[in-house]
Amino acid sequence: MSRIEPLIPPYPAAVDRALRRWMPPGAPHEPLTLFRVLHRNPELASRMFALGAGLLGHGLLPAIDREIVIARVTARTGCAYEWGVHAATLAQQAGLSPEQLRATTETHAAAAAAWLPRHAALLDAVDELHDTAQLSQFGWDALSTHYEDAQLLELLVLTGWYRTVSYLANGLLIEEERWGTPFPTR
Repeated sequence: MSRIEPLIPPYPAAVDRALRRWMPPGAPHEPLTLFRVLHRNPELASRMFALGAGLLGHGLLPAIDREIVIARVTARTGCAYEWGVHAATLAQQAGLSPEQLRATTETHAAAAAAWLPRHAALLDAVDELHDTAQLSQFGWDALSTHYEDAQLLELLVLTGWYRTVSYLANGLLIEEERWGTPFPTR
């Protein structure tokens, strides 16, 4: 059970409008538990929405690259909640196969064959940022052969944003969504 109880319907009108903005049109399920917990503080939720929606809906990275980064960050932080939400929805829409999704939870060496060179560079960068909070010149150079400066800036923000989301979901003990993809057991 989440440390802060998510809102349950019926929602106040303003919260209902905000939650609908957070979900894709026609979503077949209730707003995400994380969103319903965040709306215990509507001001914070509103500020978070701007960055999160911007990264997902208006980013410069190809969707598959974005989802590889998100899957790797959430796997490395042990955030089964966010990994499962993306694996069940946006990662599949972006073209990640079940094998590739599972590979985001494994050591890079074990999963190297599943990736194009640019994707391997992404995984290495996420791992290095996770382990050291820095990116070496070697890591930067590996990325810069595939991405423009604006995309590299977005990549760094995306990585940090999903680490923040992972801290939030993990710190709140948010349980995986029933419809989410289960996090692979090792």
